[in-house]
Amino acid sequence: MNYKKIVKPSYNIHIIETKKFKTVTVKVNFKRKLKKDEIVYRNMLINVLCQSTEKYPTKRLMEVKTEDLYDLSYQGSNYASGRYSVMGFDIVFLNEKYTEHGMFDKSIDFLIDILFKPNLDDSKMQKSFNKKAFDMSYKLLESSLKSLKENPSVYSKIRMLEYMDVKSESSFRSCGYLEDLEKMDARKLYKYYESVLKKDIVDIFVIGDVDSKRIEKILEDKINIKTIKKESESHFIETKQTKLFAKTYKEPTSYSQSQLVMGLKIPKMSDFEARYVLNAYSYILGGGPDSKLFKNVREKNSLCYSITSIGQPLNGILVITSGIDAKNFDKTVSLVKKELKEMVKGNFNDEDIMKAKITYINSLKELEDNPQNILSLYTGMEYLNSDGIDERINRINKVNKKNIMSLASKIKLDTIYLLEGGDNSEKV
Repeated sequence: MNYKKIVKPSYNIHIIETKKFKTVTVKVNFKRKLKKDEIVYRNMLINVLCQSTEKYPTKRLMEVKTEDLYDLSYQGSNYASGRYSVMGFDIVFLNEKYTEHGMFDKSIDFLIDILFKPNLDDSKMQKSFNKKAFDMSYKLLESSLKSLKENPSVYSKIRMLEYMDVKSESSFRSCGYLEDLEKMDARKLYKYYESVLKKDIVDIFVIGDVDSKRIEKILEDKINIKTIKKESESHFIETKQTKLFAKTYKEPTSYSQSQLVMGLKIPKMSDFEARYVLNAYSYILGGGPDSKLFKNVREKNSLCYSITSIGQPLNGILVITSGIDAKNFDKTVSLVKKELKEMVKGNFNDEDIMKAKITYINSLKELEDNPQNILSLYTGMEYLNSDGIDERINRINKVNKKNIMSLASKIKLDTIYLLEGGDNSEKV
C-alpha cells in the first residue's frame, strides 16, 4: 500500500493506493469538539442527508441511482472519539476498470449530491430541509431514543458512565437525547448543517486501485468547502479525580438477568500505557476464555453468564461488564475486586502476556483484509497520532510484566452499577 496525504487550505485528502481490492471507498469526515446537545443534531443530519437529495428527492430514486452505479453503497455514521465527534459519509463502488470509464466521476458526483445538494423546501424566509424527509428521519431517531432501555447491555453501560462522571464526554449518549430532539425542527437542522460546512475539520479518505493525481484533481474540482482550516487538539480525555471508595448504584428492570457494569478510572497514563499496556492488561484480566475473570468468576464459581473487560484509552477508563443473577451481585463484585488486586501483585505469567500480544498482533494483521478497517487505521494515524501496523507490532512486543503491574497500580474502581433483574418489587 502507498499512502499519500495532500494538504488543502480547507481540508486534507488521504489516499491509500492498493491493488488488493476491486472496489474504491471514499469517506468524508466532519470533525468538531463533542457537545452533548449537538449529538442528536449530527445523528439527524446523517439520516436526512442520506434520505434524499435535490436531484433524487425520494429514497426510491436514491436506490435506483445506486443500481445505475453498479450497486454503489453509501452510508453515514457518527461516533465519539474521545473529546471529538466524528461524522462520516462514505461510498463504496466497483473500480471503473471493472465497469466502464467515467464511473469514478459519476460515483463521486453522487456523494457530492448527498453532502452538498440536499433536498430542501422552497422558502423565501429561511432555508429548511424537506419536511417529509425530516419527519421520516425524526420518527426513526425518536423511536431509537425511546427504546434505549430495551437493550439492557447498552443501557447499563450508559448509566454506569453517567454515574461515574455525567459531565465527562465519555458519558454522553451516542444516540443523543430526546429533549434535544424535541426542540429541533427542519430549519434549525439546516442552520446546524451550514455551521458544519463552515466550522468542522474535514478529512477525505480514499482507498483503492486509484491514481492519486487524478483523485486530487477530481476532489479539488467538486468539493466546495472554503473554510479556514482549524488545528485539531488531542482527542484524549484527561481522567481526573477518583472517588476514595467506589460508589454502588442499582436500578430495577423487568428482565430476569441482571447487568453488572463496573467502571474503573486510570489517571496519569503514559502514551505507551494507553496505547499498548492497557490492551495487554485488559486481555489478561477479562479479554477471553483464558482470562482471570472468565476462569475465576465464571468457570470456577459459576457466578455469571458472561464477563469481560474492555479498556477505553481515549476516555482513560476500563469497563468490566457481566451478566449475572441479582443474588450473585455481592460475591461477583468481591471476586472481581480480588482479581484486580491479583493483577497489581503480578499474579499472571509470561504465557498470559504472550497470548495477549499474539491476539493483538493477529487483530492488526486482519485489518489489512478489509478497506474499511484500513481506513480506520489511517484515521487513527491522522486523528490520534497512532502508529502504523509495523510500529504497533514492535511496541506491543516491548510490553512486559513490570509495565502491566505498574499500570495495574494506577487503576482504581470508581463506580459499580447494577441493572437489577428478577422480582424487584421490594427493592430500592
